[in-house]
Amino acid sequence: MKIQTPDWVKQAVFYQIFPDRFAKSEPPAGKFCRQPGGGWQPEQLEPWDAPPTLQGYKGGNLWGVIEKLDYLQDLGINAIYFTPIFQSACNHRYHTHDYYQVDPILGGNQAFMALLDAAHQREIKVVLDGVFNHASRGFFFFNDILENGPNSPWVDWFLIENWPISAYDGSKLANYIGWANNRSLPKFNHDNSAVREYIMQIAEYWIQQGIDGWRLDVPYCVETPGFWQEFRQRVKAINPDAYIVGEVWKDSRQWLDGTQFDGVMNYLFTGPTIAFTAGDRVKMELVEHHEYYPYPALDAAGYAQKMQNLLNLYPWEIQLTQLNLLDSHDTARLLTICGEDLATIELATVLLMTSVGSPSIYYGDEVGLPGGDDPDCRRGFPPENQWNQSVLKMHKELIKLRRNYQCLQIGDYEIIGSQGMVYVFARNCPEESILVAINCGIESAIKSFSIRGEFKQNQRLYGQGQISCQDNQINLTLPPRSAIICI
Repeated sequence: MKIQTPDWVKQAVFYQIFPDRFAKSEPPAGKFCRQPGGGWQPEQLEPWDAPPTLQGYKGGNLWGVIEKLDYLQDLGINAIYFTPIFQSACNHRYHTHDYYQVDPILGGNQAFMALLDAAHQREIKVVLDGVFNHASRGFFFFNDILENGPNSPWVDWFLIENWPISAYDGSKLANYIGWANNRSLPKFNHDNSAVREYIMQIAEYWIQQGIDGWRLDVPYCVETPGFWQEFRQRVKAINPDAYIVGEVWKDSRQWLDGTQFDGVMNYLFTGPTIAFTAGDRVKMELVEHHEYYPYPALDAAGYAQKMQNLLNLYPWEIQLTQLNLLDSHDTARLLTICGEDLATIELATVLLMTSVGSPSIYYGDEVGLPGGDDPDCRRGFPPENQWNQSVLKMHKELIKLRRNYQCLQIGDYEIIGSQGMVYVFARNCPEESILVAINCGIESAIKSFSIRGEFKQNQRLYGQGQISCQDNQINLTLPPRSAIICI
């Protein structure tokens, strides 16, 4: 079977937005938008710059995102992944109330359609978060069960074990299955054909409205045979170029066979990349309870082995549409993980922008926004006078390189060598090749490596150090904790 994935994803640089924390603005008609579906701005909100809490809202909305599109375009972003935007009773919106209504605090359906149009006018794709494993206690169908018990017509939509069910009293058994044993997140009964059809129609509806893909929350929890195969068939029947990316933190071969997802959030890239670039700077208390393992520290040979293993894991067409990331709403931010070592940020971002797969930037990383574990990793986007301009400049330069050179998007990945803390690889297309060299060590490095051809121009595109190429050998001089990219 020939595997097909969306070409646009290979050329994309994603920006992940947590809507409550990125930007906010007044609706066009003032504080209370008079048009149906326009949403509203609540008055009781946490201060934008105050430390975020688990349950408080800061009031970010999609009107604010529209006003930030010029900023994102200037940064070089051409795809946005939104964490959930549908009506919910929590700031992260993974507790869905209504899959057909954008949360009114975000501006409602009116704001989203305006955003979708504005983004597409700028050739920016929009991917939404699909939370299809579980709903919430406020979801109409489950709420009917709370009211009517075993007489509810929706009783078979969820996994009820016994009666009476207890949705709120923690001193009593819940008597139904919730995701991760969380009674606020009742799990769908995916073996029920009506549930399955309901979810498929939601996926189809928003693709028909114009979204460019789905990021699927905890899809590995849906074990009904054929579910994700049908999901792909029905989504791709409407838009063959729709991107389907799953949140799977480990070996994902089960879902990346060409019949289900186009890629996953590539935490198998994230962990080794942090372990190599941050090394023993990693704050273990921020990472040891997660499954992406940015530890123990890796030298260049260890990183090379991890990358080769990863490249061998999936078909090449899938590799090109993996969603690579350094952090997310589910992890502490890299800046805080590495003790705010800016060299780590640069080295990791170089690898993010030059490796196989589509890079994704978590909002605020590009301006040096710190953050520990949830909820601290979900701070409000800072005002411009608090931006780290050198980090922003670095991101702009590397994003521009990524988008300007085809070999960084679809070129093969050749590991040239690894010595000590120096790692060298090339991305090759028939018409161009780019070489990337990273020195994660604290001392200068002078290294030589054999190569198959010559980088005849020896033109430095980014970074520090010296490079020369002669007689199929490359000679490098790299300062401590530095990178060089050349063509």
